Amino acid sequence: MAKTNIMLYKSNQRKDGRFPVCLRVTKNGKRKYIDLALSAKEEEWNEEMSRFKKDKRVNKNYEKYNALLNHLEARKEELLREFAENKVDWTLNQFEEQFLGVSKRGKVYDYFQKHIKVLKETNHIGNAKAYERTLHVLGKYDKKIKERLFAEVDLKYVKAFNVALEKDGCCGNTRKYYLKTLRALINKAIKDKEASPTTYPFGTGGFEISSLDEETRKRYLLGDDLLLLKNSPQQDKTLEYTRRLFLFSYYCFGISFIDMAMLTKRNIEQLEEGEHIIYKRQKIKNQRKTKTIKIPITETIREILDWFKNNTFLVGDYLVPVVTRDYSGEQLYNHIRSRYVRNNKNLKKLAQKLGIERLTLTSYVSRHTMAMTLQKQSVPREVISQVLGHTNLETTNVYLDSFETSVVDKIAELL
Repeated sequence: MAKTNIMLYKSNQRKDGRFPVCLRVTKNGKRKYIDLALSAKEEEWNEEMSRFKKDKRVNKNYEKYNALLNHLEARKEELLREFAENKVDWTLNQFEEQFLGVSKRGKVYDYFQKHIKVLKETNHIGNAKAYERTLHVLGKYDKKIKERLFAEVDLKYVKAFNVALEKDGCCGNTRKYYLKTLRALINKAIKDKEASPTTYPFGTGGFEISSLDEETRKRYLLGDDLLLLKNSPQQDKTLEYTRRLFLFSYYCFGISFIDMAMLTKRNIEQLEEGEHIIYKRQKIKNQRKTKTIKIPITETIREILDWFKNNTFLVGDYLVPVVTRDYSGEQLYNHIRSRYVRNNKNLKKLAQKLGIERLTLTSYVSRHTMAMTLQKQSVPREVISQVLGHTNLETTNVYLDSFETSVVDKIAELL
């Protein structure tokens, strides 16, 4: 029968008068003292509780130290349970090796930073930015995030984080974004043995991220506004360039701004049916079985490309004039993001000039408008999903109205 307890190891007093805090493990009459990297003077230690005294006059850091000891205690219990479940007749050295190998890891902030670094080094810049934003928001609500252990990020912690975001005015979909990123990080940490599944805050009986889903207003242009945009060339070169970027996205099956920005001459291929723009979406291009999107270069698309070639400055082999510097990696990502913000400001000016007031005109509206235009022409949703580059119909349904109003009207006549 093994026995364990956290104690002040008084047989090894240091020069400053402090004693190491150790975990004493006893099995088969043998003992091992495992240094927990903490120390205390006798007057700071509560022998009965095996913790630092709750007195800031004696030790101002007692809360932090005791939290760490609680975490180590939980890790010790977890390890003993694992040994028992797997019927391991462990040795003291084996216990020490596994205990220290895991307990010294497990800081949420450090793991976030490590993961972000790997993502940037492998050129997953957009994904890295998502984790950076989530870590930043976590730090806003959790002042101890740099010391926070994965064992502390439990269901109670996640619920409190969600409430804090809601009080700050974050809508359900925004909260869903942050919590999905946090969940993905915890899942990876569990695989890497940095976190334990015993405190996992999601899954069965945990926090239901799907409960945060909110139906968003469909952001698409009505037919008359789309026709106006198509047939209103601008004298102002910036607004004309902005108008053509929007229409290029629309005619290219609603290609996103970043995907459009990254297109080069290498994306044009000659197929049996004619020339096509062929690409994979930046946000999912590294996922397994990601399909390519093939866009036939129609006369309308070719005319816009020719206009860009003759009226704007194209860097290198880029097809559209979004990228204006020879950047790569994170610099390129940040450059495109800044151009994205500028383009949306110009789209707002264009909408004001044309009198489009129903919605705020952004580059994303072209994607929704394309999808809704195809639906109005009775194109099956499976086809719309394919040209949008979605991996499932559920995502496509976010873009589209449930049913056309005319369809619902006809059904009403049957009653």
